[in-house]
This record gives sequence, structure tokens and C-alpha cells, in this order.
Amino acid sequence: MTIICYPRCSTCRKAQAYLEERGIAYTYRDIKAQRPTQEELASYIDRSGLEPRRFFNTSGQLYRDLGLKDRVKEMSREEIIALLATDGMLVKRPLLVTGERVLVGFKEAEWEACLRG
Repeated sequence: MTIICYPRCSTCRKAQAYLEERGIAYTYRDIKAQRPTQEELASYIDRSGLEPRRFFNTSGQLYRDLGLKDRVKEMSREEIIALLATDGMLVKRPLLVTGERVLVGFKEAEWEACLRG
């Protein structure tokens, strides 16, 4: 299992603490230093069951600077994946990547259900 985070993100730190408190082993990946590739993002989207646009960090400065709020609605899956792959700061985090599933963001109940699964 891998958790993809930004070190300065408080939600990412909460997710890490959640895993550590439960003794769950994981691999840590810094999303800014090693951003997800287009191939990885396509796989994550498929495994998450979410719409591609749900992978955007809509509260991030870069998202706002690029004026993506309205643009994303018109973009194809391929365009979204290509854009997300350009900068890890565009991607909502943390990402929890397990063998079968990918969770976007940290919602404790959702993580609990997935990890019990």
C-alpha cells in the first residue's frame, strides 16, 4: 500500500497518523517530488470509481491560478489526466493506493471500510 502526499499538507499528516496508529505498513511518496504519471493516474481513476475531475485539488492555488473551475467541465478524460500529470500540486491528496482500490482525500470512515475490506 502506498500513500501519496504532500509533506506540508495537514490532511496528509492526519492520514499518515491514522495508518501509523493502527500499525498499518505503507510506502510514502511525495507527490511534488515524484508526481503520478499519466499511466498511473489513468489506473488510479479506474480503481477509484470516481470521475476524473474528482482528482483535482480544487482548493489549491495552482487550480485557481489556472482558472480550472469552469474549464474542467469541458475537458475529456485524456485532457484531465494529461493536465494532472504536469504538476503534483493539481492532484487532490492524499491518495491511498492499495492493490485493488484508490481512495482520494482522507475520510476516516471510507479508509476504515477499505482497509477492513
